[in-house]
Amino acid sequence: MRDRKTFGWRAAGLTAALLSLAGCGGGGSNGGGGFFPVTAAPPPAAGNGAAPPAPAPAPPPITAQQACASLEGKTVGAATVTAAAVVAASGEVPAYCKVNARIDPRLNFELRLPDAWNSKLQYFGGGGYNGSIPPLVAGDLLSLPAIKKGFATVGSDSGHQGSGLDATWALNDPTAAQLFGSLSVPTVMSSVVEMLKLAYGAAPAKSYFEGCSNGGREALMTAQRYPNLFDGIIARAPAYNWVGFMGGFNRTAKAMSAPGGSLDAAKVATLSKAVRDACDAGDGIVDGVVSNPAACNFDPQVLRCVGGADTGSNCLSDAQLASVASTTSAAVFAGSPTYRDPGRPLAGNEDDPAAFGLWTTGGGNPQTSLQYLFQDTTVKTFLARNLSADSLAYTWDQDTGALYGLAALNDATNVDLRPFQNSGGKLILWHGENDAALSYRTTTEYYTNMVAAVGGQGTADTFTRLYLAPGVNHCAGGPGADVSDLLGALDAWADKGTAPGTLEASKIVAGANAFSRPLCQFPRYPRYTGPSNDAEAAKLASNYTCTSP
Repeated sequence: MRDRKTFGWRAAGLTAALLSLAGCGGGGSNGGGGFFPVTAAPPPAAGNGAAPPAPAPAPPPITAQQACASLEGKTVGAATVTAAAVVAASGEVPAYCKVNARIDPRLNFELRLPDAWNSKLQYFGGGGYNGSIPPLVAGDLLSLPAIKKGFATVGSDSGHQGSGLDATWALNDPTAAQLFGSLSVPTVMSSVVEMLKLAYGAAPAKSYFEGCSNGGREALMTAQRYPNLFDGIIARAPAYNWVGFMGGFNRTAKAMSAPGGSLDAAKVATLSKAVRDACDAGDGIVDGVVSNPAACNFDPQVLRCVGGADTGSNCLSDAQLASVASTTSAAVFAGSPTYRDPGRPLAGNEDDPAAFGLWTTGGGNPQTSLQYLFQDTTVKTFLARNLSADSLAYTWDQDTGALYGLAALNDATNVDLRPFQNSGGKLILWHGENDAALSYRTTTEYYTNMVAAVGGQGTADTFTRLYLAPGVNHCAGGPGADVSDLLGALDAWADKGTAPGTLEASKIVAGANAFSRPLCQFPRYPRYTGPSNDAEAAKLASNYTCTSP
């Protein structure tokens, strides 16, 4: 592992000690220059009839059981191992050693060690306000593909325990707030590298970070503040602008909670169908997915009920149109373009039960929606600092000092990634275009601004890629192709120098590949160019062409 992997794990104010890799000295009397002692006979010369000595057989790979045994009960770096046990293979989940460890005061992490380690590490990010470590189960899109490839993987609860929808732990615990904001990843890494050395006899040759949503924020935070920590980073649907996103959530929660402003499932279905009818064919095929949303200029006002009153499920009232406008239009807070919510474009799949209803409307009860719950705990904990505060009565930027404090902790908005580029790091950005939580526009804006900051497209292309996934919801789900091997693409780039181009994404239904699509580099989108009226041809990525908008 390169020397740069031993630096950047600075966790100011924490008790975790930083560990540096010790340098190795030279060899013994026969080492260093390849000379032999004068008393030793020289090796047989080639061609004198003597066979060269057979190479020593390679040692067998360290098993998960052996890795567990080497770590059980140990204190390694700043981490105390609280449990280490082999988890038996089950279905698509292979056998692995599950190591649970703790860094005081309460930062917990889980290290997963495969039977045959490929000498690489994947750190997987969390979600929401974290508070727990997702278990390794079938269908896991982050940790499972990595451990099946032989990666060791690690993830943490970011320094507190509880629901990912609750931030009250941060009210009177600045250490926990700092860990969540930016310090948990480098703090965990400082001990994990030492644990891998103890378990396998070597530090990881390559280390990668992959996360979605808050995990995507952690990914960009790491690239910005700890540019030497990872060889490659994957940021999926990154929630990097905490102030802007939560402000957008607050604005929409107020509109949806206003008298007459909520949309039930029937109203959402009306809106979604109208968008698909207007825009679905714009990508060359009517398949229920708007693959070129940038060209979709649907105006919800065409659905206005006569007189603006709510007269049935086939139209939207003025109050409901205001709710739609709140989630689709841009907003800027505290007069700063940094604190910006660009709005979520209508994608034509708002009637996906796991999309608009879950995140925005609450199925007609907006105060059960995830956007409401996230902004509510953020207002109470970070801004008003009062658990009795009414988030719907709170003006988002009324206390700019509190807003700046929230941004300093949690925002990863710095677009100058030249330190990460100069360290040799590679970055893949990904976002689903049907994301009902975080607009894909936020990621395209970050990418565009980053390209300018690093000196232009040519420079950006040396270390960054952006992929948009049509029809895909927040991190996964939706009608689009949501499974793609970004880790394999990143590894080939960081380890072999093979830069990714067009990738392939699949939709997996009942364990089988239902269809595939090309995953195009931004700003291109997949346009159907195959035979017309051929349902089977429409399932194949080879019948689509990445096209400029």
